[in-house]
Amino acid sequence: MRIAVIGAGGVGGGFGAALAKAGADVTFIARGAHLAAMKGAGLRVRSPRGDTHLVPTQATDNPAGIGKVDFVLFCVKLWDVESAGEHIKPLIGPETAVIPLQNGIDAHERLLPILGQAAVMGGVAQISASITAPGEITQVGTFMRMIFGELDGRRSGRAEKFLALCQKAGFDATLSEAILTELWMKFILLASNAGMMALARQPIGALRDDPDMRPIFLAAYREVVAVGLAKGVALPADAVEKVVDFTNHAPAAMKASMALDLERGNRLEVPWLSGKVVELGRQYGIPTPTHAMIHAMLKPYAKGGAG
Repeated sequence: MRIAVIGAGGVGGGFGAALAKAGADVTFIARGAHLAAMKGAGLRVRSPRGDTHLVPTQATDNPAGIGKVDFVLFCVKLWDVESAGEHIKPLIGPETAVIPLQNGIDAHERLLPILGQAAVMGGVAQISASITAPGEITQVGTFMRMIFGELDGRRSGRAEKFLALCQKAGFDATLSEAILTELWMKFILLASNAGMMALARQPIGALRDDPDMRPIFLAAYREVVAVGLAKGVALPADAVEKVVDFTNHAPAAMKASMALDLERGNRLEVPWLSGKVVELGRQYGIPTPTHAMIHAMLKPYAKGGAG
């Protein structure tokens, strides 16, 4: 199975390395020092699940040189969706599936007009990992899960084949017949937790049990649920409880990628996280004061700069 990974950071690098180790023909699309390191010493993933070192690593900055692939793991930052979508067009054949694994809830919608209805699936990645040096990914904790599925809910042959490969790779994988619900379940968690960790400059373990912080987490979760229900998303009645349970059991040292980006002075995804909650709240007449505060407080750093 031929797989291309665009965006070889914590998500793309972590899952891509696991799939390559399982025997898939994986090529990483990257740039700069990270690309140079992968082409030289290979890609190294340090993880409590066990370290992986891909030598040699297939890596390039030119998708046109790869040819058509079976799957694309689409893992770029949210501000790069459209440009990266155009960039990977040479990879797309009639049966190719593109699985967006970003944060947020609209990457698939933004890719459809670029790549076409047949190419785009939905996906959710659950892993805490980041680039810690060129050519090196470090994972925090052991949880590593991918949920994916066709946008129309059918169990396609290509999705079944990819599920079998993921299972061989040894991480938790689910082929969902309700991928939009899964996307929103992650969005409830991520939009809220990422904003809170970024504002507090602290990992989840320092925040979740604080009696002053906990009500803010809960208010943020409830706002996203209310917006999702207003949009017509089929969310479970216990959505907030499920998200709270996940937060309670997350590795104490875990930091959301947006919190790490703030620390490093990088651009932030807040317009597509809390900013998106606020936008949809206005559209559907749902108050979102917690996310409005998060968005407003982080907006000065959205383009990058010292946090």
